[in-house]
Amino acid sequence: MSSTGQFPIVDSHIHLFPATHLKTLSWHSDSNPLGKQHSIDEYKQATKSNASALRGFIFLETDRLSSVTESPTSTFTSTPIHGWTHALDEVSLLTRIALGEPIAGEGHSPEDKELCWGIIPWAPIPGGQDVLEQYLDLVRERVRMGEVWAKVRGVRYLVQDKPAGTMLQDGFVGSLRWLGRLGLTFDLGVDARSGGLGQLREAVEMMGRVYEGVTDGREAVTIIINHMCKPNLRLPPASVRSHPEFLEWKDLITKMARAHPKTYMKLSGAFSEIEPLAGQSEPDFEAIVERVRPWTDAVFDAFGAERVMYGSDWPVCNVGGGGNDVSWGRWRRVVEEILERRGLSGNEKADVWARVAINAYMIGYPGVRG
Repeated sequence: MSSTGQFPIVDSHIHLFPATHLKTLSWHSDSNPLGKQHSIDEYKQATKSNASALRGFIFLETDRLSSVTESPTSTFTSTPIHGWTHALDEVSLLTRIALGEPIAGEGHSPEDKELCWGIIPWAPIPGGQDVLEQYLDLVRERVRMGEVWAKVRGVRYLVQDKPAGTMLQDGFVGSLRWLGRLGLTFDLGVDARSGGLGQLREAVEMMGRVYEGVTDGREAVTIIINHMCKPNLRLPPASVRSHPEFLEWKDLITKMARAHPKTYMKLSGAFSEIEPLAGQSEPDFEAIVERVRPWTDAVFDAFGAERVMYGSDWPVCNVGGGGNDVSWGRWRRVVEEILERRGLSGNEKADVWARVAINAYMIGYPGVRG
């Protein structure tokens, strides 16, 4: 197995949350295996064997309790209106990390600011441009503008658990088109295994509407697709390449890749879609690689190495990957072997490990946001 020691790593997908914020997470429960603090201290423990190669990470919002509108338009509603408070408190947390100004107990140190290369906060995408603009004004206030605002490279609104049709709403499409003009990216989270391929079909249609008539490539929004769309990696490996579910998934991600040159795919999230690995014993890496390879081959066929980026999905990877001490390194090794067997050149490997994320999120570029 080859070594990534020569390749700098930018982890394009991690989450962070202190213990004091747990009850503001929409998925939190006392029985959830992620229901404890996951801060930079724990992340550094997870990545310690790769510390010399790891240059930085891009933070993705953690699905806080929130709602598209800041406050209810009526006092009579059966749907809880959580507003934007918890999402904005998350922005304040990342501001403290990026500035090296920790609060006791949050699990980070002043020097950790060097690891924070990008911030992707939650945003009320279905609300349309006016609502989104109002929200981003509040984000600007929370990050105190300056160097931290420059690290806000895009936004995410998870659609994997939203009603069918959410991505096709005029407000959703309008928000993404406006993000393109603003120079911000959009992270797309859909779930083919749990949510069904209908989510991918809808995403393809949404992309067609978002990019329709956009003649200036500079104004086309960059859409960064999370976790290979969470494919059903539990299909029988021996027959997967001819399985109808795999074939449709492959067709749909190919359409996503062809929607526009500014669509990208994250090589991440696989440990959530395969049978859980034990933490105490070394897994059969050959079996893992062979289970994942048909899907990653399809990703590279569709997007090319120049539009595929490495991500760990930490700490979610811990749940299926065997725990914090081993899961990050295990996924790194799986990806390393996949890239080797794909026959990628040194330059192409360097792209996947770091350069694609830097280019897609325009790390270090001010954009046109003002």
